Amino acid sequence: MKVMFSVNHPAWAHQFHPIVERLRARGDEVMTLVVEKDGATELLRSYGIPYVLCANGTGSNVLQKGWLFLRLCVRYTRHALRFRPDVLIGRASPMMAVAAWVCRKPHLVYEDTEVSRFSLRICKHLSTKILTPRTFLSDLGLKQERVDTYKELFYLHPSVFTPDRQALISAGFNPDEPYVLVRFVAWNASHDVGKHGLSDAGQLSLVERLQAAGVRVWVSSEKPLPPALEPYRLRTPFALAHHVLAFAKLVYSEGATMASEAAVLGVHALYVNVIQSGSTREQSERYHLLYNFNDGEDRYEHALTQALALLNDPNLIQEGQAKRARLLAEKTDINDYFITETDRLAKAGRNG
Repeated sequence: MKVMFSVNHPAWAHQFHPIVERLRARGDEVMTLVVEKDGATELLRSYGIPYVLCANGTGSNVLQKGWLFLRLCVRYTRHALRFRPDVLIGRASPMMAVAAWVCRKPHLVYEDTEVSRFSLRICKHLSTKILTPRTFLSDLGLKQERVDTYKELFYLHPSVFTPDRQALISAGFNPDEPYVLVRFVAWNASHDVGKHGLSDAGQLSLVERLQAAGVRVWVSSEKPLPPALEPYRLRTPFALAHHVLAFAKLVYSEGATMASEAAVLGVHALYVNVIQSGSTREQSERYHLLYNFNDGEDRYEHALTQALALLNDPNLIQEGQAKRARLLAEKTDINDYFITETDRLAKAGRNG
C-alpha cells in the first residue's frame, strides 16, 4: 500500500510519526510532504522519516498565506499524481484535500482544532472522512466521526511513549529540579489573525514572578525571545520536548497543544488564549488537569494566580498522575483505530 501524508507544523510530525513507523514497519510505502515551521524538518529527521520539502515557511500575513496555498495545492497534486498513493492521511490540510480530490483517492483526516475554519471548510467538501474528538465543538456533517480520544494520545499514549529521565540528563537537562515550562506562541497562524499575547515586558514579568515561587522556569517560544528572556530559553533538542513536559511540575501555555500534551501526561496546565476547544474544555471540566483562561485582558494575571496556588500544593505531581490514570482508562488508543481506518479506506477507494 502507498500512503501520502503532510506535515505543516511540528505537532503534526509528533502526532503521526507512530502511524508512519507502523506503516513502514509492515512494508507500506510512505511519502511525507512538509512545509517548514518551527523545526518540523528537524523533528522528521530525528524520527528517521524521509520527506519532500514543499515550502520553507507558512507565510506571515493573509496575502502570503493565500499565495502559498495556491502554490502548495499545485505541488501536492503533482507529487500525488507521480506517487499514486492508495490513501492520503493527516490533519485538515486543504492542499492534501485538493490533491486527493484531483487524484480521486480517499483522504482521511484527524482534526481537533475548531478554529481551522478555512481548512475544515475545504475538507468537508473534498475529504473522505474526518475524525474528531468526541468533544469537538463543531458539526462537520456526514463525513465527521467522533472518537473518544485526544490527538495527543497518538504520540503520548503509554503504548508508544515512555518519559526518559536519562535521555534528558544526557542532553544536559536536569529533570529532577522542580521547574515550570512556559510556552509562548507566535500569533501568526491563520486562526490567530487579530489576536495577540503579552508584550516583551509582560513575558519577562510573568517568568520572573513564577521563578520567585521557588521553581526553575524554562521558556519554549515559537518566535524570537527578547534578550532578557534568553537565559530562560529551553535548549533541549525538539525530539526531547515531551520528556521535558513529562517531568515538569506545571505548564503555563498560550498554545492549546502543549497544554493538552501536559494534561495527558498528568501534568497540570494553564491554557491562556481566547481560542477555545472541546478537548481543553473537557480536560478542565472532567479531569481537572487543565485550567482554561479564555476571557478578558487580565487572563494572564488570573492564570498566574492559579499557577502560584498550584505550586503551593505539595501533592501536585501525585494528584496529576492519579487524574491521568482515569483519563487513560476512559480514552481510545487512537493509533490502532486510525490504522484500521486507513486500511479500510485504501481498499474501499474514494467513496469509502
